[in-house]
Amino acid sequence: MSSDDSTGEQYTRPERPLLTLLVRRSGALAAFAILSVVAAVLATAVSVPAVAMVATGVSDGASVFNGLPDYLKIQPPAQASTLYAERAGQQVPIATFFAQYRKDVPWSGTAEILKSAVIAAEDPRFFEEGPIDVVGTLRAAAANAAGHQLEGGSSITQQYVKNVLVQQCDALTDARAAKSCYQQVTATTLQRKIQELRYAGEVAKQYSKDQILTAYLNLVGFGGNVYGAQAAAEYYFGVSAATVSLAQAATLAAIINSPSDLRIDEPGNAANGAANHYARTLARRNYVLDRMYVNHRITAQQRDAAKATPIQPHLSAAVSGCTSAAAVDAGFFCDYVKDELLNDPAFGKTAADRWVALDRGGLQIYTTLKLGLQQQAQQALDAYIPSTRPGMHLGASNISVEPGTGHIETMVENKSFDESSQAGPGATAVNYNTDAAYGGSQGFQTGSAFKAFTIAAWLEAGHNLSETIDASQHTFPMSDFHSSCGPVSGPPWQVSNDEGSASRLSVMAATAQSVNTAFARMGTELDLCSILHTAEALGIHPASSANPLTSVPSMILGVNYLSPLTMATAYAAIADGGTVCTPVAVEKVTGPHGTPRPVSPSSCTRGIPGTIAAGVAYDLQGVLRPGGTAASANPQDGVPMLAKTGTTDHAVQNWLVTSTTKIATATWVGNVSGSVRLRSEYFHGINGGNVKFDIAHRILTILDHRFGGTPFTPPPPALVGGPVRPAG
Repeated sequence: MSSDDSTGEQYTRPERPLLTLLVRRSGALAAFAILSVVAAVLATAVSVPAVAMVATGVSDGASVFNGLPDYLKIQPPAQASTLYAERAGQQVPIATFFAQYRKDVPWSGTAEILKSAVIAAEDPRFFEEGPIDVVGTLRAAAANAAGHQLEGGSSITQQYVKNVLVQQCDALTDARAAKSCYQQVTATTLQRKIQELRYAGEVAKQYSKDQILTAYLNLVGFGGNVYGAQAAAEYYFGVSAATVSLAQAATLAAIINSPSDLRIDEPGNAANGAANHYARTLARRNYVLDRMYVNHRITAQQRDAAKATPIQPHLSAAVSGCTSAAAVDAGFFCDYVKDELLNDPAFGKTAADRWVALDRGGLQIYTTLKLGLQQQAQQALDAYIPSTRPGMHLGASNISVEPGTGHIETMVENKSFDESSQAGPGATAVNYNTDAAYGGSQGFQTGSAFKAFTIAAWLEAGHNLSETIDASQHTFPMSDFHSSCGPVSGPPWQVSNDEGSASRLSVMAATAQSVNTAFARMGTELDLCSILHTAEALGIHPASSANPLTSVPSMILGVNYLSPLTMATAYAAIADGGTVCTPVAVEKVTGPHGTPRPVSPSSCTRGIPGTIAAGVAYDLQGVLRPGGTAASANPQDGVPMLAKTGTTDHAVQNWLVTSTTKIATATWVGNVSGSVRLRSEYFHGINGGNVKFDIAHRILTILDHRFGGTPFTPPPPALVGGPVRPAG
């Protein structure tokens, strides 16, 4: 919002302001006399340069004036927050968030010609007068006394005060309170003017003219959500406030007079657009140039040359939100960061407070994203999975998380990020990698990727990996199972094997070949509740409250709806000796002047004992060895890695979750909605049931090259049930 004094915009006048009553009761001459007395009071109260005035009543008036509040709480104006990601060791900006696009600059950051233009147009006596423009006030008083609308006659100091008050209204999170506040500070009443002048006097006592002008130029509106001379120069002309030309400076000074009418970013505007050469702004700009000449700021030759220059905007639009991050394949990550901040109480007690911090706080947000890896991961996904496919709602994603820190290093999916209501079929704002509360989906069934938690519960119950399991049974009555979470009931569970099969085999073989019937049999020897609790201890939780976790026997084969980020986090915990670190996308946040801001870090807790984690990691490494279900995804680069595949009934959803000691990943390909069998589909010649391996192979090779990895801690021989096989 902008003030009437700083913009020239008109506001509805109260029905019976004090001035109108004066004119009606005492006539124009009496009103002028009273206003002259008021001007004299102000001159006396705020120590402006002496002006000869009628002194009758000044003493009493000054007493009343000095009794008004004089403290103006000047808060930092709204600043854009910037999101950064790492590229080649450097932090680069990828997105901004702002309610008002503004970039503060010091006194030296604004060209003298721009300062001169604003002073000449708005307050020619700025450096000679006190905090108020007495001459302008008297001129306004005369016009008002003659029956014209209440005029401003405001100095730049007064305009600065008005804009500060309006900014305070803008910062209110309650819409009704903000509207009421705005009506009060912009009301065209004499009382409000007097209070404004009182504030101006105190501002002038505390700050120099240079400081006031600098603050004003950083604060004032230039149309739309563009505020401050630096942002305006960049937006309208693609230059800095320090390098504007005379014609550009005069144009910016012109816009201040009425930003909503004189902005030059609406070429189709019939009244002030490209067709008529921005006629209204042009007229005001030429007026500014005339005033600069009259006030000896420029020569006649400079004035005429500038007047001959057409207004030619070179717009450099600043986009608020994550749309710009989409240009570097980081739109979904950006949106996750936004939600992380909005869910973090470190940035405010309420969601509204946190929005204010993000949109107005000038935060510098340094994230965990590695842009180089991000773009390579996106290319690997795009090489196989299109954004759309006829006959199915196709989705795919990949995410990587660092064990021990929870840092999200990459986050990609097969759609373009678009949060507009016009998003096409190949675009979405739904992040397939994350929970619903962080812009994600309702989650996806994980299939056998959930078996890692049954293995952990198996070892915690005192079993080992060499035990032989009868995998011949395919029908399991509910009476075969028990759960301390509650009764187990329902029809018999029919279990088939998607990939491997055998009559009897060890747990390690059952894991490597992903034999469903073997794991169902293992479930009959465990407390189902212990499997669920083990999973939860490793960070497993539903992607949406609409689909709470269940502890039914089919849970063993992954019927719960989870997000890829949650699965990657759990596997990172297994690789890190059982320590679960909550995922985070923000490493550091500072305020607009570099002051560190608190941010909630990753919370790392013990999920399962280290020995149990070592046993699970040992077992899961077999999945990538020859004969294992994910052998084709193995980069074969010597970096130790654990993994588990996941395929739901009829291959509607396909997963591969992996981890080294340095980086964990989750790759998902499936139906966002619907139930098309992926094994009936082909992607660049690769069957849909296997395409996850080709995607993952490329990404894992890239990640291993960047992060490497060390051998996993060997488990105790008792958990293996025999000699521990060397890594590799």
